Amino acid sequence: MSDKLIKIFDTTLRDGEQSPGASMNMEEKIQIALQLQKLNIDVIEAGFAAASPGDFDAISKISQVIDKSTVCSLARAISRDIKAAGDAISQAKQKRIHTFIATSPIHMQYKLKMSPDEVIKRAVDAVTYAKTFTDDVEFSCEDAGRSEMPFLKEILDAVINAGATTLNIPDTVGYRLPHEMGSMIKELSDFVNNRAIISVHCHNDLGLAVANSLASIENGARQVECTINGLGERAGNAALEEIVMTLKTRADYFNGLDTNIHTKEILAASKMVANITGIVPQPNKAIVGKNAFAHESGIHQDGVLKHQETYEIMKPEDIGLSDAETIVLGKLSGRHAFADKIEHLGFKLTQEELTHSFERFKLLADKKKEIFDDDLRAIITDEIVKGDQTYELVNLQINDCMSGIPSSALSVRFNDEIITDAGIGNGTMDAIFKTVDRISGINGELVDYKVTAVTEGKDALARVVVKVIFEDHTAAVIGHGLNIDTMVASARAYISALNSYLATKDLHMARSRGGI
Repeated sequence: MSDKLIKIFDTTLRDGEQSPGASMNMEEKIQIALQLQKLNIDVIEAGFAAASPGDFDAISKISQVIDKSTVCSLARAISRDIKAAGDAISQAKQKRIHTFIATSPIHMQYKLKMSPDEVIKRAVDAVTYAKTFTDDVEFSCEDAGRSEMPFLKEILDAVINAGATTLNIPDTVGYRLPHEMGSMIKELSDFVNNRAIISVHCHNDLGLAVANSLASIENGARQVECTINGLGERAGNAALEEIVMTLKTRADYFNGLDTNIHTKEILAASKMVANITGIVPQPNKAIVGKNAFAHESGIHQDGVLKHQETYEIMKPEDIGLSDAETIVLGKLSGRHAFADKIEHLGFKLTQEELTHSFERFKLLADKKKEIFDDDLRAIITDEIVKGDQTYELVNLQINDCMSGIPSSALSVRFNDEIITDAGIGNGTMDAIFKTVDRISGINGELVDYKVTAVTEGKDALARVVVKVIFEDHTAAVIGHGLNIDTMVASARAYISALNSYLATKDLHMARSRGGI
């Protein structure tokens, strides 16, 4: 590996999914993984294999479809976790196990309840076992940002001798300042002395994740762990797009340090992740925000028109943003043009998914005057989300009379049979959801509801995302719905959540019987 190359380790599918409300099903994860490969990501952390049967299966499937990037699974320094990770990535062309244990005094004392010597032994045993599955083993010192330097050196030396090839130094709680992080990495880089690659994983609790990552790069880190849109638990992770474009834009300062990233795929990746998770970057988000390349001030507009670099330090086209679209889709557009556009937007669909998506596009084109790229992304994302549907909405009628009781009548397809029922509720949506409960015989509790307009205008598509707890389960599942009519979108979202719950339930039952 060139000393000038910064490896990009993307953890959108693992750490990014830990962001509240960002969980994804297998089909969604596969689409994101394929887009990450188009970005030319070096390492894709596909998940935490031991976390759930769904995570294991998603990692396994991603390992089968990714042929360029390294596919990685996270694992605690526990043998069963490492075995699950090794089994999940077994079919990957390039594979890595990423194992970790906490190294800060506060974590060792209160969380692990282990002595420093016990932690080192556990780390060495974990790396040694991981090496039986793959030669590419990464070791992380959880909460390294608050760990003591002598102990960090001791444990890193031990895992290097055990065979670790990448050493990750996470600022797990986003505590360090850039100069502190840089100084830590400089000392550790000098100590390791090319025996392994130094990596960093910075959280954004103080808004310093990207700054800390860049300071680490300056001081010897040659791998950065990050996510699309900065997605992640709490305040998120270092944003991939900001790190990559900083290195590209300020190549003069970073003395030629660069990544393998195909930057023109950045915007497509950002929009895909936003559509699938329902978490859209704020308008003023650097690089990928709606306003990142927008100019409203007359002075700025005049300057950019005269010479782009007056107010733009990057070219919009460098991240895949283009003002000129060669193909504009409408109700007269054919399947070939639609398929070409979908591929351009970064999606890879089966023929069946393409057919269903094209049919939905034609129906939408009859209702909307103008079809935007975001409309298409929403349609495709919704089609991917659906997967195998146990229940499917056929028809919805509502009565929201101010003087009467809100009620709904639904027709739902189940096992090739159309079931129709009606119900009342405290409001229109409550009536819809209770009617679905009556039809399915499964009671759900709505814990979160979010509706957003996909594009602008009165005919904009409504995207609804719900979180529902079904029966006596404590974990909420997510459902997505899309339609010009918000109530129809809400019904679809609730039914989508029901289908996800049933699929998860079936998977757990199959695993308990040894069927999968």
